[in-house]
Amino acid sequence: MTEPTIPQLQPMPDDWQRALAVVAHPDDLEYGCSAAIAAWTDGGREVAYVLATRGEAGIDTLEPAKCGPLREQEQRASAAIVGVTTVEFLDHKDGVIEYGTDLRRDIAAAIRRHRPELVITLNHRDTWGGIAWNTPDHVAVGRATLDAAGDAGNRWIFPELAEQGLEPWDGVRWVAVAGSATPTHAVDATPGLERAVRSLLEHRTYIEVLTSEDPETYVRGFLTGNVAATGERFGGKPAVAFEVFGR
Repeated sequence: MTEPTIPQLQPMPDDWQRALAVVAHPDDLEYGCSAAIAAWTDGGREVAYVLATRGEAGIDTLEPAKCGPLREQEQRASAAIVGVTTVEFLDHKDGVIEYGTDLRRDIAAAIRRHRPELVITLNHRDTWGGIAWNTPDHVAVGRATLDAAGDAGNRWIFPELAEQGLEPWDGVRWVAVAGSATPTHAVDATPGLERAVRSLLEHRTYIEVLTSEDPETYVRGFLTGNVAATGERFGGKPAVAFEVFGR
């Protein structure tokens, strides 16, 4: 019996200039897609980050009042390595983010501020494609980001935003979801992979409680394994995968 052919992933759209990445926690983008972001900023594109929380509930041995500022500092340093200088925090509570109009409004406001053509988020589904359960924060933020991409362009949804000077923005053309079990597109990770490793390593405080392995060994193994697996569906080139929704 012949083996089934693995569907190949398509190259990501590249006719855009501004992107906005919206995720729940510090390190979400570094585990998912910072190699792609490094390649995009190399090409002169603008990418900004918006994080719903400061990751303050992520380390059991560090109380939130101390953990939040530390993880914010690590996130800003991490972003700078891949060419991102704008990093904003919405100050929702880590671990208990609620999907709803408050979250949609905050993300729609960010989209109106930054006016991206491409919006990036993380897996919004219940699992990572098998029995590994996703976190409520990822689900809430991913789903709200998909919805807010439409909300941002509708004058009559959250009209208070226009009153605050944030006029509607209907220019979002795609929402790209990293970490999806059903990806459709990919980006060559080769140019940005080393910076992706360094970027994830900036989250050292979190990584050191996550694993007993040497942090660089752990980070390099995780990222290179992921991009190699994706590359099997992208012409053999190491790649970062996205599930792309058009608007």
